[in-house]
Amino acid sequence: MDLQQQREQAHAWLDQLAPAKLGAVHTLLEVMVDEDGDSDLYTEENIRRFRESQAHNATGGKGVPMEDVLADFGLTPADFPLTK
Repeated sequence: MDLQQQREQAHAWLDQLAPAKLGAVHTLLEVMVDEDGDSDLYTEENIRRFRESQAHNATGGKGVPMEDVLADFGLTPADFPLTK
C-alpha cells in the first residue's frame, strides 16, 4: 500500500469512529506531530497538579477509578478487552 492509499484508509477509519474515540485519536495525532517535543502536557499547571496528586496518594489518598477516567472519554473497560 503506497502513502496515498494509507492516507485514504486512515481517513476512512476516522470517518467511522464514534465522537469520543475520535477525540482520543485527535489528541494522539496532536502529540505525534508536535515537532519540537514541547507538548502542552508539560505546563506549569499540569506539573503542579501531578505533584499534588503524588503527594495525595503518598499520604493514603486514593486516585480516580479507571472507570471514571474512561467515562470522561465516553469509554468503558469493555472497550479494551484483555487477551491472553
